Amino acid sequence: MSRERAVVEGCPTELFIAGKWVAAEGGRTLAVEDPATGETLCEVADASPADGVAALDAAVAAHAEWAATPPRDRGEILRRTYQLMTERADELALLMTLEMGKPVAESKGEIAYAAEFFRWFAEEAVRIDGGYQIAPNGSGRFLVTRQPVGPCLLITPWNFPAAMGARKIGPAVAAGCTMVIKPAAQTPLSMLKLAELMTEAGLPAGVLNVVTTQDAGGVMEPLIRDGRARKLSFTGSTPVGRKLLEQASEQVLRTSMELGGNAPLLVFEDADLDKAVDGAMLAKMRNGGEACTAANRIYVHASVMDEFATRLTERMSRLKVGRGTEDGVDVGPLIDGKQLDKVADLVADAIAQGARTLTGGAVAAGNGYFFQPTVLADVPPTARLQKEEIFGPVAPLTAFETEDEAVRMANDTEFGLVSYLFTKDLSRALRVSERLEAGMIGLNQGIVSNPAAPFGGVKQSGLGREGGSVGIDEYLEIKYVAVNVD
Repeated sequence: MSRERAVVEGCPTELFIAGKWVAAEGGRTLAVEDPATGETLCEVADASPADGVAALDAAVAAHAEWAATPPRDRGEILRRTYQLMTERADELALLMTLEMGKPVAESKGEIAYAAEFFRWFAEEAVRIDGGYQIAPNGSGRFLVTRQPVGPCLLITPWNFPAAMGARKIGPAVAAGCTMVIKPAAQTPLSMLKLAELMTEAGLPAGVLNVVTTQDAGGVMEPLIRDGRARKLSFTGSTPVGRKLLEQASEQVLRTSMELGGNAPLLVFEDADLDKAVDGAMLAKMRNGGEACTAANRIYVHASVMDEFATRLTERMSRLKVGRGTEDGVDVGPLIDGKQLDKVADLVADAIAQGARTLTGGAVAAGNGYFFQPTVLADVPPTARLQKEEIFGPVAPLTAFETEDEAVRMANDTEFGLVSYLFTKDLSRALRVSERLEAGMIGLNQGIVSNPAAPFGGVKQSGLGREGGSVGIDEYLEIKYVAVNVD
């Protein structure tokens, strides 16, 4: 416990504006809760709208000089950040577990994942290219360059408090953009610590500004409507994303949105069931199910449903639930009481409509926000959890008979972030992958996230892509220069 206290006490708790740690206006603070106990870990600054404007002022003031900084220098700062995160992974992982709840082993995995974004975009910084072309009639030349889009507003969620920030900060820094970032009120500590590390890595004052607040709308909406910011990147729910898009339209802000998911996972009759069960466990239980990429609807061919359900139930029932800092824990708490109530309500609704509980199905005993790992069979299409993101450790199973039926059910959602399918048939794999309405496909595997690959969805799961060689494009504008040649 003394180590936990030391990690929390070693984390900054003020706003980070123009390279300085400052108190919020009026000294206001908000409590950061340990979801495993319900107890307060610490208090951090609770920014006001005026604090938000001060952060944007700092980003605007720093932009011209930062945009002119050589790409290699920007890349070296990202590389050093990667090194610092790698060296201090144990400390960063424990801090994340304390504020978010996931087991320390998973937190270490997220730190490695987050750090890799900095390493990837350190390499992309020096590869920002342009073009030269002779005009079709030969009378002139076209020069094409790519320049930083301008000061950026970044909003990140609580479920991956380091990785979601790194996925936005990395390309912004590489491109030469300054930024204001608002982490989720539930998990501000990981971002505050990251700002400290990036300063140590040499990031100049004003490039990254961090505002923590429980009044997200009150602080961020004025910045979106301000006119000086030129880019908004948001990861979170689709309803909030829609509202932000409306606000961004006033200034015609460039936007990228990674929104909600309702991922289907299809298991065909010829699938390798060992791989399918392993994949389903990973796709469903990564981050305790609190992930936009989580398998929300599991469709299994009727001929293998009983065997698959038996294996999955046995695996889920063996998972150890507990505080993420304890040895051997597989599943930590949900983020807060509101999320716990939502998961319980979704399960109760499914059971009331005829779903059978194969394991779990209830709130776990004790303090904190724990829900039992759950498998539900015979889940009807009218159940709410077939339409709404579960964001919890609940695996709903539904049988199908034909490929067309499976694809139809998989696509029967407003979302389109990721889909998973398991089959040994190459033709079917390609055919179904093309028919699934999703921005990402997990083929015979239960994870798609990789810093070197483009992450994003279609339909109401968002706009744009993060990561991969295209990730930096979201932070660059194309400028065309027409050259007269006599």
